[in-house]
Amino acid sequence: MKTQAAFKRLLVGRPMASGELGHTLLPKTIALPVFSSDALSSVAYASGEIILVLGVVGAAAVSNIVPVSMAVGGLLAIVVLSYRQTVRAYPSGGGAYTVSYDNLGMYPGLLAAAALLLDYVLTVSVSTVAGVDALVSSAPQLAEHKVSLGIFFVLLVALANLRGVRESGTFFALPTYGFILCMYVLLGTGFVKCLGGCPVVDSTEGYGSAAGAVTLLLLLKAFSAGTTALTGVEAISNGVTAFRYPQSKNAAITLVLMGSISISLFIGTSWLARSTQVVFTHTSERTVIAQMAEAIFGEGPFFYVINALTAAILFLAANTAFAGFPNLTSILAIDRFLPRQLMNRGDRLVFSNGVIILTFFACLLIVLFDATLNRLIQLYLVGVFISFTLSQAGMVVHWRKSREKGWRQSAAINGFGATLTAVVLVVVIQSKFLEGAYLVIAAIPVMIFAMRSVHRHYAELKAELGHPERVPADRRPGHQHMVILVERVDAATARAVGYVRSVRPADLHAVAFDDSVRDDWAKLAPQVELTVIPTGESRKARLKKHLRSLRNDLGRDDFLTLVVPEVLRSKGLWQILRQPGLQRLKASFLREPGVQVLDVPLDRSEAQAASETHRSIEPARNYVLVLVGGVHNATLQAIEYAETLRPTDLRAVSFGLDPEATEKLGNDWLASGIPHPLEIDDSPFRDIGGSLIDYVHRFKPDGVKRVVTVVMPEFIVSKRRHQLLHGQTALIIKSRLLFERGVVAVSVPYHIED
Repeated sequence: MKTQAAFKRLLVGRPMASGELGHTLLPKTIALPVFSSDALSSVAYASGEIILVLGVVGAAAVSNIVPVSMAVGGLLAIVVLSYRQTVRAYPSGGGAYTVSYDNLGMYPGLLAAAALLLDYVLTVSVSTVAGVDALVSSAPQLAEHKVSLGIFFVLLVALANLRGVRESGTFFALPTYGFILCMYVLLGTGFVKCLGGCPVVDSTEGYGSAAGAVTLLLLLKAFSAGTTALTGVEAISNGVTAFRYPQSKNAAITLVLMGSISISLFIGTSWLARSTQVVFTHTSERTVIAQMAEAIFGEGPFFYVINALTAAILFLAANTAFAGFPNLTSILAIDRFLPRQLMNRGDRLVFSNGVIILTFFACLLIVLFDATLNRLIQLYLVGVFISFTLSQAGMVVHWRKSREKGWRQSAAINGFGATLTAVVLVVVIQSKFLEGAYLVIAAIPVMIFAMRSVHRHYAELKAELGHPERVPADRRPGHQHMVILVERVDAATARAVGYVRSVRPADLHAVAFDDSVRDDWAKLAPQVELTVIPTGESRKARLKKHLRSLRNDLGRDDFLTLVVPEVLRSKGLWQILRQPGLQRLKASFLREPGVQVLDVPLDRSEAQAASETHRSIEPARNYVLVLVGGVHNATLQAIEYAETLRPTDLRAVSFGLDPEATEKLGNDWLASGIPHPLEIDDSPFRDIGGSLIDYVHRFKPDGVKRVVTVVMPEFIVSKRRHQLLHGQTALIIKSRLLFERGVVAVSVPYHIED
């Protein structure tokens, strides 16, 4: 455990408290490389995509690259202006999803969300593969290792982001600004040299002579290919909350800076590519920028510097997605369209689950498409322009509803932007559908269906938890029935007998799988009947059959608790590996209706120190803590269960992770009239297990005189796949409490009906 924790600290750094979140907010100088590296990196390949389309017709057609690039630059300026208004209107972030959901409805919002999520995954894979291509331009011998290199760089950027957005931004700021500077040096030097006659790229390749003419359809296809320069523009609107205050103002300024730099570099690159007569085809070993750098500076130091920085900015473009994807998934999780685990911050205040998911899917795409840029990039633009169009259309509705000062002008800007991006979307679909865009178009409805299903599950769960017919009855101590599982008679079994006697259940008996324990049991607890379950089936099946027969004889309002003594012979994961059968048996009863499992663990050192007679001693004090995450039927059932344990002291405990949720919990608790105090404790590092252990230590449990019983309400869903939508908090807490001296843990399952 200590080795694992040390390795984690080495990788991601020390844990950060929730109060340090303000220190992670980004100034504009750091926010620019964090959120703009994707948009800036498109300079490295957008001009090349236009050339690939025009070059099919011939060298003469490639001369149209500048007017096509200027048209794309104009569209980029309009989109930047439109998103600038979005940033100011929606300072809470969420971008296209939030705007579409609020103004156009749930399904347009989910369409925008699905498009953005796909866009972020493709951003990582496309930019990384483009970076590998730039690297191969300087070192062709690496070409056969492109897939491995792509995965390596994705993992590297992911690790940097797990250490924190601010840390990754600081680390990546130098190469981003270095790329911008080198590109301006390249373009400036090229402009000066072209005044006296442009140097020409020395290439053995050529476009050949095609019989086709430059048609409007060809120009539209080249335009749609060049719109890859617009990727990443929406990232700032999704991550407004990551900026320093005033957040919306700083985000808007950064957006304008990003747009100005991107437009100037993109048009300048296209102009210099035409002037130096760059020849770029699908088989070219060198990128457009590499060829221009060679023509202007030769294969000197600057050639390798600019190739290295181009590769770096392309790798860093993935950083934009790593900043945007986790933020968007957290917002979707808050709205209950994605699993709630995605809204939890990790040790470094990053939505680390989102980072891990993005890493997995980006690496998967790199493997599936064999790190081939042209195959990946065909999937790229559909999601981008869907989100652009929906965002701007949503903003038009927003202005019409709000009617703020200047709303007509703002609505006109957004309406014009929506119209243009919708037209481009149609062109992109028409030109790229058969080349791979159909995969994205097919994936989006599947994602919408999945998010809608998740939302439906959470809605049904909420209804079940508040259903008036499932409000627990008023059960008291006389409703508790207990069964002790006796695998062997040892110190843990004696401890369990003492604990159960202090509860004084309505009835108590023991069960064993082997008759050999009968004599020892008679010495330990002669007054408690021992039933030996007949052989013939697995232990789990035999025990379930026995408990079901007992359950059938009890009333609906009665609790039946299986008490499991356990001697811990190892620490951490090793204990589970040493006794997998017992762990599986305990877990299986979570899904058994009407049965609770109470674990009485005993450390090996305590067991060795106990007397050989294994006397059962009733604890003088039993402090019972009920973990509370909300006021609903599952919590009420757990409180009733806790009352049947005849505690010395009973209190509900919650650990505040979110101020708004904590305030709501307190208000709901007071309104419900529950006759027990609720203590809301702080969990500064968002580790409920660790915070609970610190809280438990206040009672100084020793297992003999003082025992702390932790009662955990636990949702049990009917469909196994729905289990993925819940954080398994109870399981994590039980694994932590297992090794705490004098602590007894019990789950009170609340079965969610289908």
